[in-house]
Amino acid sequence: MSTKLDVGISRRSFLASASAAAAVAFVAPRRLFAQDDGLVQKARRTASTDKVTVQKLRGNISVLLGAGGNIAVLTGPDGKLLIDAGFAGARPQITNALASINSDPIKHLINTHWHFDHTDGNEWLHSAGAAILAHTNTRKHLSTTTRVEGWNFTFAPAPPGALPAEVFDDERTVKLNGTTIALKHYAPAHTDSDISVHFTDADIFHVADTYWNGYYPFIDYSTGGSIDGMIRSTEANLAKVTASMIVIPGHGAVSDMSQLVFYRDLLVNTREKVAALKKQGKSLDEIVAAKLTAATDATWGNGFRSPKDFIGDVFQGV
Repeated sequence: MSTKLDVGISRRSFLASASAAAAVAFVAPRRLFAQDDGLVQKARRTASTDKVTVQKLRGNISVLLGAGGNIAVLTGPDGKLLIDAGFAGARPQITNALASINSDPIKHLINTHWHFDHTDGNEWLHSAGAAILAHTNTRKHLSTTTRVEGWNFTFAPAPPGALPAEVFDDERTVKLNGTTIALKHYAPAHTDSDISVHFTDADIFHVADTYWNGYYPFIDYSTGGSIDGMIRSTEANLAKVTASMIVIPGHGAVSDMSQLVFYRDLLVNTREKVAALKKQGKSLDEIVAAKLTAATDATWGNGFRSPKDFIGDVFQGV
């Protein structure tokens, strides 16, 4: 298992699902209703062939890239702690990646929010020995039928083993493997269930899907997200981040303060431009045609959200 960060591969692992061939054979997972062959189905279907890479960060903390959302891993005598579970279909690759770090058993899992690319692996990780902790709203969405209009998909309730057994509302401090882990709920941002995870001793900050490094983000208005909430969460992240801190985004390469500032400015500038044109009575198609994000489309718009998707998400919230 390679320990060198391959940004291209980490992007493709989740993002290339949008162009997966429809002819590939598919067996529906337990949580999937019979629906059109869209992004969720394709992402799940291609998970079994996704490449997972391991990047060592500081001390006993590493990150797995390529199995859905970025998975932080803390090792030690209390057993492995995983931050997010990735795709269920990537279980073999995740298992191999974890074994390449060390032989510590899997004992703990924290979900940063409820979305399938961060929680589909909950059930198998629980069966492997992980106790699951998350925000109250993560368990709420996993426990009920939940529609995401932006994906044109309705999720059935998750099986009992995939549900967080322990939840919190605002803040929680966890001490494992000689490390203090501070959990903090954001006001509704990407969803209404987002939390940050700060490994305080190593000064590593996992901000999950409040930050997409190198691609336009998805904003889930169906479960509480908004462009204003995304900007607020990014400002909150920047208020905490220091020049020496390692920042783990929900998707994309491990990052730092300067890259997070660029992301904040991208969100703010796009919101201001879209809001101004919408106030003038411009339609979404007219605003898309204005190519407001042309400077970043070639690099940020080739993944999960196209420039049109991103502008549409912003347009919905201004």
